[in-house]
Amino acid sequence: MKRQAKIILDDGTEFFGWSFGAEKNVGGEVVFNTAMTGYPESLTDPSYAGQILVTTYPLIGNYGVPDTGMGNNLLPLFMESEKIHVKALVVADYSETYSHWNAKESLATWLKREGIPAITGIDTRRLTMLLREQGVMMGRIVIEGCQHPIENDLIEDYGSINWVEQVSCKEVITYHPDRKAEDRSPLKKVVLVDCGVKANIIRCLLRRGIEVIRVPWDYDFNLLQFDGLFLANGPGDPERCGQTVNHIRAFLQSEKVRPCMGICLGNQLLARAAGAKTYKLKYGHRSHNQPVQWVGSSKCFITSQNHGYAVDAQTLPSDWEPLFVNMNDRSNEGIRHRSKPWMSAQFHPEACSGPVDTEFLFDEYAKMLGCYDK
Repeated sequence: MKRQAKIILDDGTEFFGWSFGAEKNVGGEVVFNTAMTGYPESLTDPSYAGQILVTTYPLIGNYGVPDTGMGNNLLPLFMESEKIHVKALVVADYSETYSHWNAKESLATWLKREGIPAITGIDTRRLTMLLREQGVMMGRIVIEGCQHPIENDLIEDYGSINWVEQVSCKEVITYHPDRKAEDRSPLKKVVLVDCGVKANIIRCLLRRGIEVIRVPWDYDFNLLQFDGLFLANGPGDPERCGQTVNHIRAFLQSEKVRPCMGICLGNQLLARAAGAKTYKLKYGHRSHNQPVQWVGSSKCFITSQNHGYAVDAQTLPSDWEPLFVNMNDRSNEGIRHRSKPWMSAQFHPEACSGPVDTEFLFDEYAKMLGCYDK
């Protein structure tokens, strides 16, 4: 039997539809994504922790869900993490029938198994217009007849919670790249600060023959022996990651200069460690089609993005400069040091899902490490 469900925004606006996920009342920050595909990857992206995801593309669920298990390398086979991180999903039209050669189950079955509520039949165009005009806001999902209490009752604002702490790994994990038996050359070791890392970032590093040492968000990685630093994506306000910023600042001030690359939240944390400021965007960038220009050139790339905060490029110290800029709103999309091998991107070069126009940035990072030296 179908149960009526509704999403109630902080300003009192209500949207009515039908439940097709777990029958559970939840609250969270309501955000929208304009991507046409990639809902399994988006749902398992830790950067969506604490958020109710609205998909603007009307038809969702028609290609089902692939295997959600883990591979031999301790990484998910197809997903971006080991579980769904969104608080709830809101769509215009859920397709109960799915068809895809790699599908193992329906979206509804997966959502119910992981305890994630979802609503279909919502006018997502009107909801998105509202969020664009007023900005993202808190909201709650209420399922008809469900007595489940809403977590935190939405008393706390999204930005008041350290979501990074909730999604980061709890211990150090090391990933080894596949190598030929005769290859005896020393591996380059990279410390990856896990603020909510997507699995494909790790895959991209491993494919380039890099050993990845994944550490928790607040771990003092400066105590380790490594060749380079990598700052991962993650959810929430970068101001909540003061410990991480302090460790990055110590790395930047070290006499031993080693390469550093950041992605998404990693861009913001690197900027804050350098001395710049960050701010919250009105409704964020969450899509597969964000145009980004390489500063000082005529090159433009189509990028995959998922973030609600940005770097204030005007506050960068004189020895740093913008690397990329968003061509829609001119917000910062990456920074680099003028003389040292430190750079970052606000977008996702690893995509998954989305365009791979900028995956070459991983090659640039590998070159900084000396992985391609003959």
